[in-house]
Amino acid sequence: MVIPVSNKAARRIFLARQGLSASPSRAMGKPELLQLIHDLGFVQIDSISTVERAHNQILFSRNQTFRKEDLRQLLEEDRALFEHWTHDAAIVPSAFYPCWKHKFRRSEAPMRKRWAKWHGKDFDKAFGETYDRIVENGAVMAREVKQAEHKSGGWWQWHPSKKALEFFWHTGKLAISGRKNFQKIYDLSERVIPSEHLEAEISHEEFIDWACRSALERLGFATHGEISAFWDLVSPDEAKAWVAANREHLDELEIECTDAAKPRASFAFAGLSPDIEHWPEPPGRIRVLSPFDPLLRDRNRAERLFGFRYRIEVFVPEPKREYGYYVFPLLEGDRMIGRIDMKADRREGTLNVTRLWLEPKVRASAGRMARLDAELARVARFAGVDEVVHAPGWDRAL
Repeated sequence: MVIPVSNKAARRIFLARQGLSASPSRAMGKPELLQLIHDLGFVQIDSISTVERAHNQILFSRNQTFRKEDLRQLLEEDRALFEHWTHDAAIVPSAFYPCWKHKFRRSEAPMRKRWAKWHGKDFDKAFGETYDRIVENGAVMAREVKQAEHKSGGWWQWHPSKKALEFFWHTGKLAISGRKNFQKIYDLSERVIPSEHLEAEISHEEFIDWACRSALERLGFATHGEISAFWDLVSPDEAKAWVAANREHLDELEIECTDAAKPRASFAFAGLSPDIEHWPEPPGRIRVLSPFDPLLRDRNRAERLFGFRYRIEVFVPEPKREYGYYVFPLLEGDRMIGRIDMKADRREGTLNVTRLWLEPKVRASAGRMARLDAELARVARFAGVDEVVHAPGWDRAL
């Protein structure tokens, strides 16, 4: 039997699984922060810091007692987290490291083939020398091993030692020990990853089962393609085979979309309630999300569930941008209500709000605008600035 799920119930389920239904003001120390990241699965990292770096803002939007120092300690001192790739660079619980060992093994041969094409057949000429230097002298940054005769360029023009560092990181020989001014510090994996996770082994079958099972748990409901894409560890065919092999433990759902499209066929673990009353109502306050928030990472899924089309325009030429360089989505309760363009000026101590766009049928009521002002004040404090400054005509799109 196919179980119908209303759009509102589907949003509630997904928001709960993404950590956005609990109170954002509940007290959170390091244990709770580690649990939050475990429940999310990963937190994406990005170098852009228009207001705050992506990983900090993702966590802050879920709990506004989040402390950046707690995250640093979990990563660099407790080693309860490590940095690697899902679909992009991310912070991941170290307990998941045995599954990444399968990713490393899968990655090496394809990477060698791609890199030989991109960087030339001798791309690995400095690999041995670079690795030996780390063995003998300890952790390094790319700039410390840069060869003088090579000038820095784009990623395709990495100097030989930088190629070695990235290749060994992607294939598991090196790990990120920390960051300095957001630049990666590389060290041997055995000096970074706790031994109980570094040495643990799981079978191929256990790896596939974990990757698919844990993805579906965090998504609530999904197609096999969405299961595959969540961690980017298994192929769509592997996820499809896993679904087929586990059909007795899964229910088939029809998820109501926001548009006129037919319901989206999906799977969920048996017993997932389609009753909206079984899922918590998200807090009514407005929250500014990171452009890399996991709620919106799958843009098509977000559009189906929330009727919200969002694209990052960082790489779009300015005359062709629909909104702006780095525009932040706005969540209110269980609705995506708009987006806002703003930037923190730490020298002046201000959060400069340039433009606000509300979605169609979302009114700029006095109550809503007061909730937005309250959130902007919270974001400003988190970003380390004192005052929110609105540009003239910032709300002209309303």
